[in-house]
Amino acid sequence: MVVTGLGGNPVTVLSKQINMELHRIRQKCPLYEPGKLDALLSTQVPKEKDEMVEKEFNRLLEATSYLSHHLDFNYCDGKPVSLGHALEWVIKLQEKHVKEKLIQYMKNVVALQEQLKTNYKKLLQVEETLKDLSEQKKEGAKEKADDVCAHFAYLAAIREMAIYVKQWDELIVEKNEIEEKLKELEASPPSDVYLSTKDRQILDWHFANLEFANATPLNNLSLKHWDQDDDFEFTGNHLTVRNGYSCVPVALSEGLDIKLSTAVKQITYGPNGVEVSTSNPRSNTSGVVYKGDVVLCTLPLGVLKQSTNKKTQSLPNTVQFSPPLPDWKVAAIERLGFGNLNKVVLCFDRIFWDPNGNLFGHIGSTTASRGEMFLFWNLYRAPVLLALVAGEAASIMEDISDEIIISRCMLVLRGIFGTANVPDPKETVVSRWRADPWARGSYSFVAVGASGSDYDLLAAPVSCSRSAEPNTNSNPTDGSERLYFAGEHTIRNYPATVHGAFLSGLREGGKISDKFLGCPYAAPTSK
Repeated sequence: MVVTGLGGNPVTVLSKQINMELHRIRQKCPLYEPGKLDALLSTQVPKEKDEMVEKEFNRLLEATSYLSHHLDFNYCDGKPVSLGHALEWVIKLQEKHVKEKLIQYMKNVVALQEQLKTNYKKLLQVEETLKDLSEQKKEGAKEKADDVCAHFAYLAAIREMAIYVKQWDELIVEKNEIEEKLKELEASPPSDVYLSTKDRQILDWHFANLEFANATPLNNLSLKHWDQDDDFEFTGNHLTVRNGYSCVPVALSEGLDIKLSTAVKQITYGPNGVEVSTSNPRSNTSGVVYKGDVVLCTLPLGVLKQSTNKKTQSLPNTVQFSPPLPDWKVAAIERLGFGNLNKVVLCFDRIFWDPNGNLFGHIGSTTASRGEMFLFWNLYRAPVLLALVAGEAASIMEDISDEIIISRCMLVLRGIFGTANVPDPKETVVSRWRADPWARGSYSFVAVGASGSDYDLLAAPVSCSRSAEPNTNSNPTDGSERLYFAGEHTIRNYPATVHGAFLSGLREGGKISDKFLGCPYAAPTSK
């Protein structure tokens, strides 16, 4: 659906060879708060608030990266840490820091109040002393001038009054300074919470967007390796294929003998070649057995997981390998994650949203529901909206009827645009990729306990000798490999992408042709 930049992307070449209608996606994405049923503008999150929370979201990711790569905090109680748990721990630490700042602030306020209290006590004492001295002065003034003792007491009272008046003035200055500090302190108290309820809801939207990018809840992602492919991102604007990504396989398969209604049941490989046994899933009858020198397996990782797990081998569309895949291959299949992302397509008779935008977001009311219809796409210049369901919500959605899902979508849209402005959809489509026997999910991710090396193991061909170690590089082999693997789950630098799947096919095609036709170039030798 989306091309993530054309700089260095093989899709650039494909787009010039076939009829691909590429359109730049406008990145502006207004967010709408939950629970609002009035006008459009009243529900939109202010831009300043959105940018503030997004900045904090990026800071949290940077903090987890620092924990992992600089402090080497990747295990807790002997178990690998997930990105989701690390994020929540950092949030709790931030909350603790906010409370500590609040406690220190209150201590500072109390300290100033104690200083002010002491100051008032001193002022009161000075005031009482000045009153006494004033009385003494009055009494001394009444005495006869030839009374030396009385005159001396009179002069002493005047002298002491001057001292205490000076002390009074100093205390008044001190009082004013303390009161000014106290006023400034009380005028700018620190926040008593790290994230307000609304802030957390907006932050959860960004978490849902990250779960969409990785097709899994954040608690399933490896803290250390979840973004191991970031350095290989392409440059340029994100684009959408207006006529659909299906134009790519349609063009690439032109002239090829594509077998329809032909499901692979078993792949047998040995030193003399391979056999692929098939069946007709419509009639549930045995099909043709295809023989060849090698087989290139592009089964989705979800189907491979089902095929290698004894608990799920009885499910439909389970492919058997004979002999069974080696332990190193099975272990990599089990470690690497295969996620789930679902979509709801809504076709209307008219556009009721901003036609100049491609995206708008809906903020969930709870953390658990943050991925439910969190983002709406309008990409095709038609009255069609595509709602994304990510994270835990994507799995929950698999067991809910279309009617309930569509009703929920309409409730969200009418909460944003107003009930009277949103008509019922003419047509709808709801995806359930986890339940799809031909996929069993959407795309791969680096799960807790996995790493980028597992992509290399999944890409490695399987030798007829089960004891053989995996060959994870492009060096010449001993010729015993008969089973090869391609797909987005086999390319370490570009996983979970169309271009990654395409490049993996070119890679394996080159390996196989070099093996059987010979390498047309001399491989460089290291000295």
